[in-house]
Amino acid sequence: MVVDDYPSDQSIHQLFEAQVARTPLRAALISGQQRITYQELNRQANRLAAYLCRSGVGREALIGICMQRSIEMVIGLLGILKANAAYVPLDPAYPRERLAFMLDDARPAILLTQQHLAARLPSHERTICLDRDWQAIAQESEENVSGGVGGDHIAYMLYTSGSTGVPKGVLGTHRAAINRFCWMWNAYPFEQHEVCCQKTSLSFVDSVWEIFGPLLQGIPVVIIPDPLVKDSRQLLQTLAAHAVTRIVLVPSLLRVLLESENLQNSLPCLKYWTSSGETLSVDLAQRFLRQMPNSILLNLYGSSEVAADVTFYDVRNYTSQTSIPIGRPIANTQIYLLDEQMLPVPSGAPGELYAGGDGLARGYFNRPELTASRFVPDPFTGKPGARLYRTGDIARYLDDGNIEYLGRLDHQVKLRGVRVELGEIESVLGQHPAIRQVVVVAREDAPSDKRLLAYVVSHEKQSASPDELQKHMLERLPDYMVPSAFVFLEQLPLTPNGKLDRQALPVPVLARPALSSDFLAARTPIEEAIAAIWSQALGIEQIGVHDNFFELGGHSLLAMQILSRLQADFSIELPVHRFLEAPTVAQLAEMLQQGQNNGSTSHKPSLRSISREAYRMPSS
Repeated sequence: MVVDDYPSDQSIHQLFEAQVARTPLRAALISGQQRITYQELNRQANRLAAYLCRSGVGREALIGICMQRSIEMVIGLLGILKANAAYVPLDPAYPRERLAFMLDDARPAILLTQQHLAARLPSHERTICLDRDWQAIAQESEENVSGGVGGDHIAYMLYTSGSTGVPKGVLGTHRAAINRFCWMWNAYPFEQHEVCCQKTSLSFVDSVWEIFGPLLQGIPVVIIPDPLVKDSRQLLQTLAAHAVTRIVLVPSLLRVLLESENLQNSLPCLKYWTSSGETLSVDLAQRFLRQMPNSILLNLYGSSEVAADVTFYDVRNYTSQTSIPIGRPIANTQIYLLDEQMLPVPSGAPGELYAGGDGLARGYFNRPELTASRFVPDPFTGKPGARLYRTGDIARYLDDGNIEYLGRLDHQVKLRGVRVELGEIESVLGQHPAIRQVVVVAREDAPSDKRLLAYVVSHEKQSASPDELQKHMLERLPDYMVPSAFVFLEQLPLTPNGKLDRQALPVPVLARPALSSDFLAARTPIEEAIAAIWSQALGIEQIGVHDNFFELGGHSLLAMQILSRLQADFSIELPVHRFLEAPTVAQLAEMLQQGQNNGSTSHKPSLRSISREAYRMPSS
């Protein structure tokens, strides 16, 4: 284990206050035309902290925060931490039912939000709208709040998917986050000219580094709102305009950006690229090395339970392995590959990956049995109270000492950077009155395009269409947890001993699913060109002009790929919000036709022959 000294007894906000003293007038946050200095950010966060303390917030109190990505959001986070409390992110994009569960489970002392979001949120007896109530907050003291918390206190609670159908809150500490920060600061130090960006939802642990990793070192952070993140062209323009030098992203988004022309010339300042949340494929890594030879791509591995990351691999070291390793432990971290008896496995043999050291979370909120089963006593270090986190991942040591990720012990998957328990999706889908049995699997038929597929068995006298099931899911789960397709079976395949035989689940080949709209083929060259692009991206043979892209299984990252194709073929700027306003082939074709008539496109599309597969169940 590499041992590095770091301020393990301090808190995130204490380190921020020390940085404010060093660089009070330097820009801390940039959002559009807005800028705020370290000094002013600290003053506003102090006022909020004092207001929260006067409202009765105590040490380690949980404070819910539901805000759009903005400067005000960061003020909210810092204000919560400075009040010695911990923040609980509530994503405004989540379904109301899921937000209601999180609020009921966490029971935060206060819910911090914005006025335009308050009406959409479940009611809470103590709600503060940062914009509406700022006049009162601004009357508080701008001085740093006295007292504080240390490294062992919790800084945040992030909800992750639960195998029983119930999300679980992970209690992350200041110490764990700061250890992760310091490792990166030491291994890949910041230079004074650098600029970072924040584009990840607060619900995901990567956001902790995106916000505080740079801020605690005097590096400005550009806040990128969701509409720009979901539009690859606007995202690239934003990164270029602000000369961003570092970015954290999932491999599927990395693939989208690498499809852009002249990427190296467009982003000459972007030196550090961090890939995490999903398996980084060899072909994607090789493509990055070819297109961005002067940049560094890091493959990081971890989870919310270990402050985001516990291993790293610099892809520049890649030679000829059959996969991209997850590398070696970061500082102050131990990694063990153990068998079922918790004994080390030999090099080259698969074992379950256990993580120990300073990055571990305290455990799961109000789930002592689950905490005890996943955070187990460390039999190797001899330190009193030392623990290991059982990741549930299978890995092995390579000959050079790097670790190779092999898969999962259970039915948990990483989907577009988010850890998802298939059991939770099955539980929610099984609540539909028409469903008798359900199994959800993740398939990756195209590189970096993993999708959820649900196999369902209906009750004899009841039935439900894919549209109904999708609506049922969207009312209860975030969109990334909703299956893109439903396969109806008479019964689930079983092994001879009566257990589900996942290997025998029929492999579907792509066909247009049953939708509420009747199939109507393309009628014009523009509609035909759009349908062909959708067909290739979605892997569905027949695309009707009234089919909704998202009902066909499309998602935000796939939408970015399609936008890139449409903008190239039609020579037109097409913001992502316009795509959301026109999610059918017919609507999109009408929008593009209007653009051509207005002279905003330079040529009509040429129709290409695109290979397609049918999406239908094999005949029995």
